[in-house]
Amino acid sequence: MTVVSGSRRAGPDPGPPAADPRSPDRAVPHPGAAARGASRPSVALVVLACVLGACMLVPIGYIVSVVFDIGWPTLSRLIFRPRVGDLLRNTVLLVVIGVPATVVLGVGGAWLVERTSLPGRRGWAIVLVAPLAIPAFVSSYGWGSTVPSVEGLGGALLVTTLAYYPLVYLPAMAAIRGLDPALEESARSLGLGSWAVFARVVLPQLRLAVLGGGLIVALHLLAEYGAFAFIRFDTFTTAIVVQYQSTFAGPAAGALGVVLATLCLTLLVAEASARGRLRYARIGSGAPRPPVPVRLGRATPLAVGAVAVTGAAAVGVPLTSVVRWLAAGASWTEPELPAALAQTAVLAGGGAILAVLVAFPTAWLTVRHPSRLSRAVEGMSYVASSLPAIIIALALVTVTLRTVPSLYQTAFTVMLAYVIIFLPRALVSLRSGIAQAPESLEEIARSLGHSPMAARARVTLPRLVPAMTAGAALVALGAANELTATLLLAPNGTRTLATQFWSAASAVDYPAAAPYAMLLILLSVPAVALMFVHSRKVPAR
Repeated sequence: MTVVSGSRRAGPDPGPPAADPRSPDRAVPHPGAAARGASRPSVALVVLACVLGACMLVPIGYIVSVVFDIGWPTLSRLIFRPRVGDLLRNTVLLVVIGVPATVVLGVGGAWLVERTSLPGRRGWAIVLVAPLAIPAFVSSYGWGSTVPSVEGLGGALLVTTLAYYPLVYLPAMAAIRGLDPALEESARSLGLGSWAVFARVVLPQLRLAVLGGGLIVALHLLAEYGAFAFIRFDTFTTAIVVQYQSTFAGPAAGALGVVLATLCLTLLVAEASARGRLRYARIGSGAPRPPVPVRLGRATPLAVGAVAVTGAAAVGVPLTSVVRWLAAGASWTEPELPAALAQTAVLAGGGAILAVLVAFPTAWLTVRHPSRLSRAVEGMSYVASSLPAIIIALALVTVTLRTVPSLYQTAFTVMLAYVIIFLPRALVSLRSGIAQAPESLEEIARSLGHSPMAARARVTLPRLVPAMTAGAALVALGAANELTATLLLAPNGTRTLATQFWSAASAVDYPAAAPYAMLLILLSVPAVALMFVHSRKVPAR
């Protein structure tokens, strides 16, 4: 049974502790008492989490400081000009057209592989998620070097829709797998056809997945640089990079950053408002049998053709282009290639370790000591990471130059940017691991004479190693593909796979860019496989 709920009801008072029959002077604490005691975190933990959360808000502080430093008269003159209007029109069209297109592809593909008689559904499920392994700027390189006419708004929509629709496909597929098929069967028994069942029963229950995936796609569209710069489509991000390269962190770049950050925060508010408070929750085990696939009948060739064309356009074209340029004279023995791979490993690995360390206090506070404060601290991380990488990079440039000039253009600053951008990946993994680590084992260890800190180190921490490893891997692989912040923040002479690829591709040396593109794809495969496996996990019915 599925119900719609907007709130949670508090449970009954657990009552006073029961007497211990072994001793008249001792009491056995009620299980609820331990939970109440655990709800009081240490002052050090709260302070550490708050300080780290405040550090994540540096980009927000940068935007506010830009407004005050430039002043409204100058800021308004820089914002209300034809150039900004053109960028705003491009950005709005990109989001208004691109997000619905990714939703159609993502939800349609998820429904075909999960609820229909599509031949080879398991294989197509992998094909449809494969574009996540190809960075958007590599996909743009593949399309642009194969079909030079792919440019402008049409080219941007083609490349980004094919690159980002899996961000809707994965949550939609996970949501569909968790639906109770009895609801769909009941709707069919009332005379509704397959399309009516999908529109009136399935689609409303996918609202949260669609809104969440659409928000992620929209934020990616606002933040993307390489894919748009390669096909010569101007957005706020590409314009900010150009302004930064010509006037450093001047007022014009700051004004564009203010508009871009405002658009991102507006999207966050709009998604939260559209999501509302309604939740679809299952009471009981639901239908114990698997859902009966919808028979496609005469539409089978059309469905197979649709997923095949999508896979070929999203994966086949970029991958074929990379292989073609590899065969056209690319060399795997170039001296820059091992150096780029090593520096990528150092920066991405260091950023991943730092992200896990920063996320740990917040994740522990959120899971073990849930409160409004813990939710606020967690929200700081999500708000900061929702901003484009170019804003985060500009913020770190400004802060380091004004406060600690010695940190400007250092490896630590690059790693710090990776932490802000990809912190939610580590935070989500750690939250899951901490939630699955029973507190009762720590209580047993303390009863044997261990201090609370020693009990957590010997009992809980080993159980968190898989979650920490998964979070670090997701951060590292995201950092290895990061281009914009790395270009702006990396020390002179730094060569990563992404920056070396961009240097060769932007110079129209497509064969030289191909080895870096292939390594970026190969490095992304484990993270995509991990996300795909997690999306296929469904609570037992």
